[in-house]
Amino acid sequence: MINLMYLVLTALLALNVSAEVMNAFFSLDKGMKDSRTIVERNNEQLTAAIEKGAKDYPSPSAEDYKNRAIKAQQLTNDFVNYIETIRKDLFEKAGGPNPKNPTQPKDIRNKDITTKMFVNEGLGNEIVTRIQSTREELMKLVDNDAAVVSAFPLDVEPLPEDTKAKNWPEYKFKQMPVSAVFPLLGKIQSDAKSSATAALNYCLKKVGGEDIKFDKFVPGVNPKKNYVILGESFEADVFMSAFSSKADNVTVNVDGQNIPLKEGVGIYTSKPGSVGEKKYNVTINVKNPATGLVESVKKEFSYEVGQRSVAISLDKMNVFYIGVPNPITVSAAGVSSNEVKVSGSGGGISITSAGGGKHVVTVSTPGEASLTVSGGGASSTFTYRVKRIPDPTPLLGAKHKSKAMGNGEFKAQSGIAAILENFDFEARCEVVGFEATYLKKRQDPTPDIPNNGARFNEKIQGYVNMAGPGDQYFFDNVKARCPGDAQPRNLGALSFKIR
Repeated sequence: MINLMYLVLTALLALNVSAEVMNAFFSLDKGMKDSRTIVERNNEQLTAAIEKGAKDYPSPSAEDYKNRAIKAQQLTNDFVNYIETIRKDLFEKAGGPNPKNPTQPKDIRNKDITTKMFVNEGLGNEIVTRIQSTREELMKLVDNDAAVVSAFPLDVEPLPEDTKAKNWPEYKFKQMPVSAVFPLLGKIQSDAKSSATAALNYCLKKVGGEDIKFDKFVPGVNPKKNYVILGESFEADVFMSAFSSKADNVTVNVDGQNIPLKEGVGIYTSKPGSVGEKKYNVTINVKNPATGLVESVKKEFSYEVGQRSVAISLDKMNVFYIGVPNPITVSAAGVSSNEVKVSGSGGGISITSAGGGKHVVTVSTPGEASLTVSGGGASSTFTYRVKRIPDPTPLLGAKHKSKAMGNGEFKAQSGIAAILENFDFEARCEVVGFEATYLKKRQDPTPDIPNNGARFNEKIQGYVNMAGPGDQYFFDNVKARCPGDAQPRNLGALSFKIR
């Protein structure tokens, strides 16, 4: 409305206007000054809101836009003060205060003063330069955002096609009475303040973010533990979870897997492959709408996996073997695996947990040993026999038992082995020695030849290489040591007749 009034009054200058019309220009200038005061107060409030937002939501980005807002205020204030200096200079050159109306200069109709100042002396071009530089600085402060820049009224508008003026200063100031130039300068000041408002609103949005309204609610339950038995109390935190159905600033991740959300709720599924306590880590990432930063909240949860099973105990087959790890699985119905305790006695027993209800038992003394399983207020004891590893079978070359053998195959052998047949544990027995006798066909046997270790010594290997049809070989007192043995055990003898 003020701009429209200015255009109407400017058009009247082409006519022989009265003093009342001249005075109307100063009334218009005063109205624009009052409007600028309102805009200035609004800009101060915007700046205060930006500073508060940067303080409440501190971040490098918020601090940056707070500083931009302060600079926008400084730029426009400097520009307004620059124009104000020109207004004062024009007021003095137009004769100073009018005795009848000190708010107006004496020579309000003079057109030569304005033409000389703004056109001939180049002040108009200087104003153009200041308008353009101030606008460019404001554009940088708002990241050259097209929508914001289009709202900047501070600009050097292009000249109308039908004007005879050579440039903007001529069009605005040449042969303009003093009274008309004051509201023109006032409008330029108002344009600067309004441009600052647009820049401050941009900075406020960047600092304060967008308002997110929580319009959906769902109940949440966080149990103290996910496994209880009869007689225990179930305890859980129950709370109200709120979320925005329109916001997309939340992501949920479980053990590295992104969980899709539907109405603020994600469903995590897992198919465990073993019994026992299972843990999973939940990470919720929330993008702060005020700062643009992503904040993460992490928490570990757990649940218990049980198993449907039928257990059969065969009393005469409950055996622990000395020298090998004896794996066992322990469970107690209705009791969490991390609450189950296993202890043992007798047989030199030692128990090591392998996790998930699994344990490894080692024993060292033949006889009996017992295991006690406790947890959840219950306790049971089980008794086991403790035995040495069964005797291994002596074999020639880990393959051949006593029998007839071709001389070529026999000569390919290099020693005696002790093999644990049909024994389900991982164990290996070592041959520590034996005695060999060679009986050549139709001749007397050689004296017993002692051998240390499993491989044939040089003398025995020599007799083996002499094997021929009808010859016989005897390997007596084969001794071996198995895991857990204090002394070697005698495995008996082997005999072979050469075909």
